[in-house]
Amino acid sequence: MWCWQGVVRAAITTLHRVAAEAARPKTRDSRPPVTREQTARAAAPKSVSLGRPTNQAAWRTISGVRVALAFLVLLAACSAGAAADPVIADVVGLAITTTTTSPTPTTTTTSTTTPLPTTTTTFPRRSVAQQAFAPFATVGGITLLHPSERVEMVGFHESGHDGAQQLLPVTSIATAVTMETRERDTVSRGAADIVVDPTLDIYAPVTGTVKRAGTYVLYCEYSDDFAVIEPDDHPGWEVKILHINQVQVRAGDRVEAGLTMIAIGPTPLPFESQVDELSWEPSWPHVHIEVVDPSIPDRPSGPGC
Repeated sequence: MWCWQGVVRAAITTLHRVAAEAARPKTRDSRPPVTREQTARAAAPKSVSLGRPTNQAAWRTISGVRVALAFLVLLAACSAGAAADPVIADVVGLAITTTTTSPTPTTTTTSTTTPLPTTTTTFPRRSVAQQAFAPFATVGGITLLHPSERVEMVGFHESGHDGAQQLLPVTSIATAVTMETRERDTVSRGAADIVVDPTLDIYAPVTGTVKRAGTYVLYCEYSDDFAVIEPDDHPGWEVKILHINQVQVRAGDRVEAGLTMIAIGPTPLPFESQVDELSWEPSWPHVHIEVVDPSIPDRPSGPGC
């Protein structure tokens, strides 16, 4: 490639020089006048000389021929040495060379940073039924209402009394489950542990008359309050309510289901109950309710306190 470029540059330079000399204006001859003797010598025949001619036009012609010959020689040399090299040239008038340079391709790398996904862990909320003392079970013509305005769940289990009756859940019950056996040899749903809001009062689950109420010792160790109501819908039976705090009724009081407050909230027990394993943490306290037929004798379950 360099050879071709050199040839082209040399040719253009020479052509520019010849063109410049041809365009140069002729100046008036300032030499002294020619004498007759000089004219006579000029007219005499001269020997041919191979030196530089005195005539300017002839010299320019010879110079052009020399340039052309030199250009051809260089052209042949370049063709023999680099016949495959491309040359971009265009000679117009006094020869103009145009070289096209391809731009170097530029690679742009765009780095995209993908933000890490945000993981949000949603914990289930405590499911609470707020049904304004709706019924949760029936037995022997008696309808039992939830004893609190806010109930999380109802856990049925075996009662410790042989006369306890089997409770039948109704559709308006809060979340309900029948818990595992306690090996008491009684019906599976003879009692209900109702998990309630610890900040709310406890109301009568049935309409009837209070037979007895007060404080007792649970498991021979823990103080607890209770109330026993004889229901109007089944006289002679007893509806027992345990694990209530600060009982508000006495024997002989009349109570109405869902209307009469019988205690200032549930009793928080100092140990874990079976229903606590199924309720939401931290566990709410529960109220124990069972319906007993006292005509059925209760077998002794062990030494009393």
